[in-house]
Amino acid sequence: MYFAGMDIGSSMTKVVIINDAHEILIRKATPTGARHSLLARKVFDDALSIINLSPDSISYVLATGYGRVNVPFAHRHMSEITCQAAGVHALFPKAKTIIDIGGQDAKGVKLGDGRVIDFIMNDKCAAGTGRFLEVLSDSLDIPLADFGHLSLQAKTAVEINNFCTVFARDELTACISRGRHIHDIIAGVHDAITMRVVNMVNRLKIEPEVVFTAGLATNTGMVRSIENHIGFPVSIPDHPFTTVALGAAILARKIWLKEKGKGNS
Repeated sequence: MYFAGMDIGSSMTKVVIINDAHEILIRKATPTGARHSLLARKVFDDALSIINLSPDSISYVLATGYGRVNVPFAHRHMSEITCQAAGVHALFPKAKTIIDIGGQDAKGVKLGDGRVIDFIMNDKCAAGTGRFLEVLSDSLDIPLADFGHLSLQAKTAVEINNFCTVFARDELTACISRGRHIHDIIAGVHDAITMRVVNMVNRLKIEPEVVFTAGLATNTGMVRSIENHIGFPVSIPDHPFTTVALGAAILARKIWLKEKGKGNS
């Protein structure tokens, strides 16, 4: 028996397929396009072909993410918050707080015994998200992939006062004209995002173990910035992009077992 979780996010479409023993057979991610249903099918079929499975061999497909209704072959749709909790709990059973910074939103989730106690989200503004970094990366003409290691070389982070991407871009230009070092500028950008997100998530009361997920969790500069602000280390999944899809696959298995009258084994 095999189970699939599909996470249709604003920036990336992800699929995770597991077997009945909770073993991950494949993780696959690709940029999200305009035609969600066609892309979801392609990503799903590509993943199956890699592990030599047919669509009929998948017992249950659960879709999540903001584009989850555009997965016509899914058996059920579910909130990404619920799926995120399931995926993180499977990887970090002692996790109490999730900080998730993706391409278009930032979320905080408070967990208790692997269940969602509360959550908070910023999905109305690019500030505090990966998109904010992308815009500033273009302005600085520095690849986003270089931001992490460059910021680690900073001596004194620049204070960024504007969270609006337009005004922040102008502020960076002014910093450069004043001769501020690029390492310090990038570190300041990371700190600006961190302060916005940590202040938001702290409404839930941040407690260890804290797990940092989604795209910005691969940025070493962001990881250090968050750790400096909250005062203790954070845990990073090996594949921080796919924790939501993993949770969807785990919940797909749980739902299938329940529907078949086999309990929660």
